[in-house]
Amino acid sequence: MPIAASRPAAEGALVSRARDAVSALDALLEEATAVVRARVTVEGHVVGRVMDREQRATHGLAWFATYVEAVRQLAAYGERMARDGALGEIEEQIVRIGLGEYLAQLFGGIPMSQGEMVRPSDVGLSAAQVAARMNRSIESLIADGNTAERRARLVTLMRASHTATVGACGLDETLDSIREEMRRFSETEVVEHAHRWHLTNSYIPIEIIAQMSELGVFGLTIPEEFGGMGLGKESMCVVSEELSRGYIGVGSLGTRSEIAAELILGGGTIEQRSKWLPMIASGEVLPTAVFTEPNTGSDLASLKTRAVRDGNYYKVYGNKTWITHPVRADLMTLLVRTNPKETGHRGLSMLLAEKPRGTESNPFPIKGMTGTEIEVLGYRGMKEYELAFDGFLVPVENLLGGVEGLGFKQLMQTFESARIQTAARAIGVAQAAMEEALRYAQSRAQFARPIVEFPRVADKIAMMATEIMIARQLTYYAAREKDSGRRCDLEAGMAKLLAARVAWANADNAVQIHGGNGFALEFPVSRLLCDARILNIFEGAAEIQAQVIARRLLDGTN
Repeated sequence: MPIAASRPAAEGALVSRARDAVSALDALLEEATAVVRARVTVEGHVVGRVMDREQRATHGLAWFATYVEAVRQLAAYGERMARDGALGEIEEQIVRIGLGEYLAQLFGGIPMSQGEMVRPSDVGLSAAQVAARMNRSIESLIADGNTAERRARLVTLMRASHTATVGACGLDETLDSIREEMRRFSETEVVEHAHRWHLTNSYIPIEIIAQMSELGVFGLTIPEEFGGMGLGKESMCVVSEELSRGYIGVGSLGTRSEIAAELILGGGTIEQRSKWLPMIASGEVLPTAVFTEPNTGSDLASLKTRAVRDGNYYKVYGNKTWITHPVRADLMTLLVRTNPKETGHRGLSMLLAEKPRGTESNPFPIKGMTGTEIEVLGYRGMKEYELAFDGFLVPVENLLGGVEGLGFKQLMQTFESARIQTAARAIGVAQAAMEEALRYAQSRAQFARPIVEFPRVADKIAMMATEIMIARQLTYYAAREKDSGRRCDLEAGMAKLLAARVAWANADNAVQIHGGNGFALEFPVSRLLCDARILNIFEGAAEIQAQVIARRLLDGTN
């Protein structure tokens, strides 16, 4: 279909073909799931060790399902925008390019990482099965989707728009106003300073944190009765995205408050909620999550840090690692083993461990707790530490929920929100990388013209914008599912899996567009590359995330 075709007719055809394509993909995914399930099932049950042996197929299935959901949500976005009369030319180009490219990858090969492609045959689909689902709508969307003409036109429109977010996001007025407020804050208070904070490995100034408190960042989703704003997870996505666009460290400050608040709201006693939630919402108390241990990684059920009951206190012994912002934190949500006889997750409990706020000269001014900074490539501004506890005291009344053995269950209840927020942070980093790439490509001249006019440069920028929108719509969908009270660990995992890959791809391509300058520390894009890399690792590495998604698909649980 020509780009200049009648808009109402073109939009109607796009919506119809996208629906038809999604229907075919659902059927293909069902077939692939059945084949992979048969490979990993023994006597009617999915067996973990067999899943591990078949990781190529199971993780490939997770990526396949993620792409199907991404296509569905991009198509739904296009349909909503068309229905509301808001599908402008930029939005339409993004939808068409995105649908065409992701459909082509579904039928040809999906990149799980730089060196790993999953193809239909890897998930057990025969050539005949694939051909049977390649209907006319899919053929048309691929043929007329990610074309050179559309990519070039999209970049031309981007150069003329002068807006940070390429294409309307499809949000309501409240969320749009929140986005604008957070963007203004990032532009005026964060962007100018972020690279210096990174290069000097400096803490984000307390003054910035105070301003974030005034804006309500830390109480965004905390109910109004506890001093919060009582907004949904979709608002959290918008805020996290815009703050991370300025600097991932700033965007991640809210993550600690979000996790702590959700833990206390979901598992705390009435007294614990009344005490801690108002102080977290106001920013008076800065929390940090203290879960991970050396040599355990994602295997939280095997952690060894123990809390021994001694009268009215627990005495904590053990080590934790990769703890973000512990020096300036006032409260630690501390996962410990209170029952040494239980070697699995049933022996774990969550403590609300208070501590005085430290300084750079005296980071841990309390008995029984010491720490060593972990020097990192990126994700700076809060600092990472390995912590050692030797008789650190926590009052018994600070046992979350007042009952031992519930720690792992309480933590699991936060994973959906944490992964949705991580996806939003990834989108912010991806957005920043795209903006740096476009800005540089327009100002950098080679062979007597701006390099943005060369197709290989413009193509990269067009795909950056397109994949940002795809990841954004998948993330917003997961947030809406969470706000609706539905289980969404599958959708949250998909959003995190895809958005993290998009952030890394965008940062890598932005460095490529900068050429040698992208390798120079003085250019912000070098920081974005370092910041983007962690997103595929924390909150569940990409491989763990794929494993979790696959398990859900293969178990068939709702």
